[in-house]
Amino acid sequence: MKIVLLEEKTVSSGDISLAGFSALGDVTGYPLTPQDKVIERTSGFDAAIINKTLFTADVIEALPSLRYIGLCATGYNNVDIAAAKAHCITVTNVPTYSANAVAEQVFGYILYFAKRIHEQDAFTREGGWIRSDTFSYLGIPAFELYGKTIGIVGMGNIGRRVAEIARAFGMEVLCATRTPKDVPGVTFTDTDTVFSRSDYITLHCPLTDKTAGMADARLFSLCKPTAVFINTSRGGTVDEQALADALTQGRLAGAALDVLTYEPMHADCPLYGIPNCIITPHTGWAPRETRVRLVDIAVDNLRRWIGGSPVNTVT
Repeated sequence: MKIVLLEEKTVSSGDISLAGFSALGDVTGYPLTPQDKVIERTSGFDAAIINKTLFTADVIEALPSLRYIGLCATGYNNVDIAAAKAHCITVTNVPTYSANAVAEQVFGYILYFAKRIHEQDAFTREGGWIRSDTFSYLGIPAFELYGKTIGIVGMGNIGRRVAEIARAFGMEVLCATRTPKDVPGVTFTDTDTVFSRSDYITLHCPLTDKTAGMADARLFSLCKPTAVFINTSRGGTVDEQALADALTQGRLAGAALDVLTYEPMHADCPLYGIPNCIITPHTGWAPRETRVRLVDIAVDNLRRWIGGSPVNTVT
């Protein structure tokens, strides 16, 4: 079994081991692979382990020996699934590894806006409390989460975990999803209602033809001016210019994004530099424990396929 790891650096900075793949065959690894090198580096291999590398129909057509594509990710929109199926290539993903990490990141953003601890700390560090004439400075107002409404778009593993944490805070939970489920404490409704009623709106849906650009000017026009918009799903689900306009025109109080349409971020991203827009570099999924879990599952996916009992298949 000849295995190529095309994007080692996207799952490990040297802090976690990828040796599990070596136990399954002859491994060749690359820190990163430019798109124009994918065919060259994958040619002659049985299995390719990837993250965000594009495996288009043309790439797949040029790799007659390839029989397996293992994604170190949940999303698989970077692989032409129809082409893979036509060439009898098994594609697997890792569907459940990051629910806790991403849900925690969502509440990191929510608490950032609600409690404003960073601003209060900065006030104290610059001597503001020393100069204060009251024991408790009230110039940076904070807000409770109890009784606030969170709107979730998508109720997969991550959306469900966000709902559980929100309920623990005593929040009302609304959800718009393609397939409503019986989730305790969650009211299922439509997307317009989620955007119009929620104090915090958070996306947890895959990027598809139907969800591309779904968070657009019309939906943002429905929001409360005090609302905060959060996206940790896929950058392409948001019309970034529409979001930038809503933020700069005061139609949203804030936004927090861990994903963008183009990654790494482009210098001309319309959201770059907007004061009430927090952008993190696609790290919600990436705590060390989460990446260890990811690699363990990706290795097991390959092991099961070699053994003739594939799991987590998307073809």
